[in-house]
Amino acid sequence: MSFPYKTSIEKSMKKFYGSLSEKDKRRYAAIESEKLSHGGVNSISDLLGCDPKTIRRGQKELSELEQDTAGIRQPGGGRKKSYLSPNIKE
Repeated sequence: MSFPYKTSIEKSMKKFYGSLSEKDKRRYAAIESEKLSHGGVNSISDLLGCDPKTIRRGQKELSELEQDTAGIRQPGGGRKKSYLSPNIKE
């Protein structure tokens, strides 16, 4: 089967895919399949060597993700501005 990617891109995708955890593999494959639209699940499944059910599970997981706009740090976390602590020299 012919893929819409260059051979060098396919190699990079496979290498990156192999470095991911199982959860991240599902989600990455799902994102790539969405880029290809019709037939994307089967194309990416063939390219990455994973089951189409795995990609569909990744699609479901992605659709269920909450939009996290709050960020990782709690309010007030992180480095303080120097104007808040006049004794700090930069």
